[in-house]
Amino acid sequence: MKILLTGACGYVGTPLTAALLAQGHTVRGVDTQWFGNHLQAHPHLELVKDDLRNASSWNLRGFDVVMHLANVANDPCAELDSKLNWEVNALATMFLVERAIRDGVPHFIFASSGSVYGVKEEPEVTEDLSLVPISDYNKTKMISERVLLSYADRIRTVIVRPATVCGYSPRMRLDLSVNMLTMQALTKGKITVFGGDQTRPNIHLRDMIRVYEHFLAHPKLEGVFNAGFENISILEIAERVAKHVPAEVVVTPSNDPRSYRLSSKKLLATGFQPKYGVEDGIREVIDACREGKLQDREENYNIRTMKKLGSLA
Repeated sequence: MKILLTGACGYVGTPLTAALLAQGHTVRGVDTQWFGNHLQAHPHLELVKDDLRNASSWNLRGFDVVMHLANVANDPCAELDSKLNWEVNALATMFLVERAIRDGVPHFIFASSGSVYGVKEEPEVTEDLSLVPISDYNKTKMISERVLLSYADRIRTVIVRPATVCGYSPRMRLDLSVNMLTMQALTKGKITVFGGDQTRPNIHLRDMIRVYEHFLAHPKLEGVFNAGFENISILEIAERVAKHVPAEVVVTPSNDPRSYRLSSKKLLATGFQPKYGVEDGIREVIDACREGKLQDREENYNIRTMKKLGSLA
């Protein structure tokens, strides 16, 4: 299968690219490489350093699927440069799907976000509930979904709403809850929890990759799918980390009200079963640090890197 993968050098994109190549696919990976490139050369990998905002000029003829992961990721980065956030996360997604349709690509898989639901009190947040995004980042994901669904009669479309991802990647992120709290315990001996009672869904990185592989293997599947399997509070994550790394857990007030429990029954009904979890993510971060593969560096935090890069709009 010939795959165009945007965000190929990202936290999820890097191991996903490796997994796709290992399965025998041909991959054109497109990435701005703002956070570097940790991919190994491969005869079936074409890596293109380009901006998603140029997607309308790309040649996608002959591709079997577009897997669209590239975005300005997380709320702080989106708020740092609102124009960039809207151009990359929403407008460029429209450019990309229109280009894919024009060039005859039959299949489009989009990485949205479970955060599009906003604050929900329902015991299970399913795909048919209303979207009430409370940040610019969440809003651009919702708009992108609506744009893609408006073209669903012209290209087979899958929208994945992932939970917060955890676990080790060569392009590591330490601004994600499980990874961040584990690193705090390792480097400071203290875990700072803001609020703590907010419930958030989680998914392990390897299961996230398996979700994308699942949709490639079942091309007739279409529509919107949640992808998250452990709904636990931020405080519980900290307490789990502290069982592996002795650390003081300090709870402080928070102005972040986001709290929701993601239901992935729709995805599970298609035959997908998770294999990994938060405990695996905690152990991976610990092992990577102890093996010298991971350090608490600036480039592992998106917002810090974006601030260094300055204006990219």
